[in-house]
Amino acid sequence: MTFSIGLTINHQHHAITLDDPRVTLLDLVRERLHLTGTKKGCDRGQCGACTMLVDGRRINSCLALALSHDGAEVMTIEGVANGAELHPVQQAFIAHDGFQCGFCTPGQIMSAIGLIGEAQAGDDRERVREG
Repeated sequence: MTFSIGLTINHQHHAITLDDPRVTLLDLVRERLHLTGTKKGCDRGQCGACTMLVDGRRINSCLALALSHDGAEVMTIEGVANGAELHPVQQAFIAHDGFQCGFCTPGQIMSAIGLIGEAQAGDDRERVREG
């Protein structure tokens, strides 16, 4: 059995056929679409290296089934810059030496971007804090 989904990833629509409903969003993005900026860390949702934005909200993509996000807008670290112009959060990481080992930095940047967006959208402060 196959499943067809549509995702907009980094402003580009993708029609995708899945052979297995258990494919995670992380594996789909990394292995099928070859967007490897998002890292696979603990594969348990604890480290945050796999953080992506789905419809503007932070998620641990290693725990998210791709099938359950049919029609969603997904942003990965590859999609946050505007051409050669880095996102302000990326610039801030550089300016304030915020880089870690490099493996978890993309997830931290995505989490920070998501946090700011959720707070600006007026989300409940407690929910934003708990993220």
